[in-house]
Amino acid sequence: MTTSTPRVFLVTGATGAIGQAIAHQLAQSPDHRVVLLARNEAKAQAAVDRIRRATANPHLSYDLADVSRRAEIEALARRWNGPLHVLINNAASTPRQRQETPEGIELQWATNVLGYLWLTQALAPILQPSAPARVVNVASYWAGDLDLSDVEFKRRPYRNGTAYRQSKQANRMLTVALAERLAQRGLSVTACHPGDVNSQLSNNLGFGGSQSAAEGARTPVWLATDPAGATMTGQYFERCRPVPCRFATDRVAIEALYELCQGY
Repeated sequence: MTTSTPRVFLVTGATGAIGQAIAHQLAQSPDHRVVLLARNEAKAQAAVDRIRRATANPHLSYDLADVSRRAEIEALARRWNGPLHVLINNAASTPRQRQETPEGIELQWATNVLGYLWLTQALAPILQPSAPARVVNVASYWAGDLDLSDVEFKRRPYRNGTAYRQSKQANRMLTVALAERLAQRGLSVTACHPGDVNSQLSNNLGFGGSQSAAEGARTPVWLATDPAGATMTGQYFERCRPVPCRFATDRVAIEALYELCQGY
């Protein structure tokens, strides 16, 4: 997408393989201003420098926040200065052993699910003046195992693959819930499978990857920039095409999940 008005993108998990590739592809358009959100300042600065050298786009910057912690997300929203057109929720965690945040929330649930929800809700008032604005949730086709009675694995044995699949199912369901609630504010919300990329995340799950990070970034970037991303709100995509989502039709479960998440 090329326009005369600069568009501002925020990419979470931006020092990881897919997140960095998303930021890189967005920065290839000179009218795009890209903010990389990360936890580690040294990694964030290195990623900005690397992408700036490769694209010659001077409008790259970073901010720091741990998206598993609501207080840090709210602080990010308070200090945000200027417009925001697109939020790409991409950050994810797949620890091999069960871990908790300092607030006592299971880490995958906090990062992969609540982080998406908290960021979208905290930044919606900033996105709204730029409407039609967008939220892109990086989910996965490897989704399932959601147990609304034990989302934090306090009763179930913790397996990082099961926790990850649950989180990606929740991403896809919350996309539907948020799309409905934010449509009247001029915001679209979509979800996608990025691709099978060899990354720290996939390695933690016991997988390699058959696609490059650039290939994995293609669908999220397409949803962030193509007109389809603004008009096909609430839908799930693979390979830049809408795909029926089997989790999107269970209205009772979607509302139960949304209410559960609102309780944190």
